[in-house]
Amino acid sequence: MLILMKPGVVREDVDRVKEKILSLGLRSHEIPGAQRIAIGITGNKGRIDPDTFKSMSGVLDAVPVSKPFKLVSREVKSENTVVRVGSDEIGGRELTVIAGPCSVESRSQILEIAAMLREMGVKFLRGGAFKPRSSPYAFQGLKVDGLEYLKEASEKTGMHIVTEVKDTETLPMVAEYADVLQLGARNMYNFSLLEKIGEMNKPVLLKRGLSATVEELLMAAEYIVARGNYQVILCERGIRTFETSTRNTLDLNAIPVVKKLSHLPIVVDPSHGTGAWELVAPMAQAAVAAGADGLIIEVHPDPETAFSDGFQSLRPDTFRRLLDRLQELAPLMGKSLSLVTSVATT
Repeated sequence: MLILMKPGVVREDVDRVKEKILSLGLRSHEIPGAQRIAIGITGNKGRIDPDTFKSMSGVLDAVPVSKPFKLVSREVKSENTVVRVGSDEIGGRELTVIAGPCSVESRSQILEIAAMLREMGVKFLRGGAFKPRSSPYAFQGLKVDGLEYLKEASEKTGMHIVTEVKDTETLPMVAEYADVLQLGARNMYNFSLLEKIGEMNKPVLLKRGLSATVEELLMAAEYIVARGNYQVILCERGIRTFETSTRNTLDLNAIPVVKKLSHLPIVVDPSHGTGAWELVAPMAQAAVAAGADGLIIEVHPDPETAFSDGFQSLRPDTFRRLLDRLQELAPLMGKSLSLVTSVATT
């Protein structure tokens, strides 16, 4: 159920409603919004009588929520959520571009690509320090050293760091370095990790599972939001189908479906979604045309020598040409792509 408070409601009335919810053995969730205060209720096994709250001071209405994902539902919050990262945002009018290598391979590698990307105006740097891989013999990342190199790259360029969280044990360490915590496809069903991230005041990029439905993706986001962290960005990165000509099937249907069902922003990963560098640019443009709030793209200074995912990584010059096309396309979709070309110095 969703409790809608009247415009200009006083804090005392809000607190009384939350206390009433608690007295019923349920959980209250105050939902941030620009237009009004709303309070979501979770924990109920059956129907809640709306009249229990409608007569309370400051309450405008009490509305049942039909979706299994309550707090991330468009029913609960009609306006789009905008996730703020420093002075930048994801989910607003700006088309967000996150770029960088799959893995941090060395100090020189990440500093080199970070400088190139910042010179192009990119504000978000991706790079994996902890890499959950299908094979135990594949490159697992530089771990703490990789985080240190990302931190140095951020300090030199002013870019925000997006890096993956592998497990609950290393989460606190990664959270010290990351501006945005990336939760990979394999971890979408790691409910303990979802809950721990939900207890943090840190933006999280939640990738769709390998064979997950849109509803399952939204339910995973619900785990995070239900613990108090509303700073969730969804990511469509392709799903497994019978098709073998690409690494995954990039489900661009998911973008308008998510926009209809949820208020959370959604970005698209055309690198993992296709698995082939020559397909990244056309699918990135298609994602923007479908309404994506941003893109996360693998860019490597020398893909042939990459420790992981070189076959789907763009060279810097190819990536620059894509940015030029995105600058033309974004305004057609009501977005802007402002590229800041001044590089920070330390």
